Amino acid sequence: MTSPHDEVARQRRLQFGPRVRLPFFAVAACAALLMIGTPSVAQAPPPGGLPVTVAPPLQKRITQWDEYSGRFEAVERVEVRPRVSGFIEQVHFKDGSMVKEGDLLFTIDKRVFAIAVESAQAEIARQDAQVKFALADVARAEPLAASKVLSEQVYEQRKATLSQAQASLMAAQAALKSAELNLEWTEVRAPISGRISDKKVDPGNLVAGDQTGSTLLATIVSLDPIHFVFEASEADYLRYSRLRLRGERVSSRDTPSPVRAKLADETDWVHNGVMDFVDNALNERSGTLRGRAIFDNKDGVLTPGVFARAGLFGGEIDALLVPDASIVSDQARKIVFTVNAENVVTATPVTLGPIHEGLRVIRTGLKVEDRVVIDGIANPAVRPGAKVAPTAGEIKTAAK
Repeated sequence: MTSPHDEVARQRRLQFGPRVRLPFFAVAACAALLMIGTPSVAQAPPPGGLPVTVAPPLQKRITQWDEYSGRFEAVERVEVRPRVSGFIEQVHFKDGSMVKEGDLLFTIDKRVFAIAVESAQAEIARQDAQVKFALADVARAEPLAASKVLSEQVYEQRKATLSQAQASLMAAQAALKSAELNLEWTEVRAPISGRISDKKVDPGNLVAGDQTGSTLLATIVSLDPIHFVFEASEADYLRYSRLRLRGERVSSRDTPSPVRAKLADETDWVHNGVMDFVDNALNERSGTLRGRAIFDNKDGVLTPGVFARAGLFGGEIDALLVPDASIVSDQARKIVFTVNAENVVTATPVTLGPIHEGLRVIRTGLKVEDRVVIDGIANPAVRPGAKVAPTAGEIKTAAK
């Protein structure tokens, strides 16, 4: 007897036909063919080689500028401290303003020091009276001693009293000068011209004027001119020494070598200065030599502590120049692609120098007769060992 489910299955087989089961590998093969589609035809390199443009490096005598990083420092920096102790009465400057040498900055309570001056003046008057009396006493005793009416001993005692009175007068006069100097120091004035910091002490505070523990009132830094301080490597120092011995470059110790600088937001070397100091020994820890240049700063743009790049005159050299775009990075090395006599690309390691008139200076690695790939290097197929079809080109400097 047939069940209702079997009857439904029989009707479906009659309607759709028997179910065909394909092997798994056949289904996978069909899917792979659908995914792969029509294979692309790889393009073969041209019969004569890949087209590139080559040119010998541009040979030119240039002025070499060695670049260094450093910071600007004030030529003069002074901490303003009082010479006498007392209470601050008044502050006479605006925080962060420009001050001139001799400008009044702080006033300390003068009353105690004015009294000391008056006391010293009174002491001078008293000692002056003593000197006058002693002078008269010696004058009266002189004829008496000559006539033997007055003993020689008494006469000498009166002259000694006069000498003591004169010495006391001199001491009183020195005390007056000291008191007047202390009174003068109650007015704290700017020792140099420059920009002053904010005040460190407000009026009404007691400040100390001792030599070892005096109170810091403010600081002043000069701005014009201004120093630029940097560190040169031992290799640079030796190179400069060799150039000096060959007569190709003078020492910065003897002659103010030109220096140019640019700030972080500047693209051109707009600041010009000269070297004014080279240290007498290399730093044993860093192996560098400290150098210092001086710049005019009329507009006040250069501020102590500002970072900058500086170019130091390194002499005249015969340099080889190539476009910066023709230089390739190979891990830690810099290389350029050159083409040999068989028109095969070769990787040539080079040492780079600065940019000069839009071209990169090559310090070592290239020769004048080398053919450098200057166009076509973007093609991934242009690699060491590739056969190329070179076309002669020319390397030119950028327009000034």
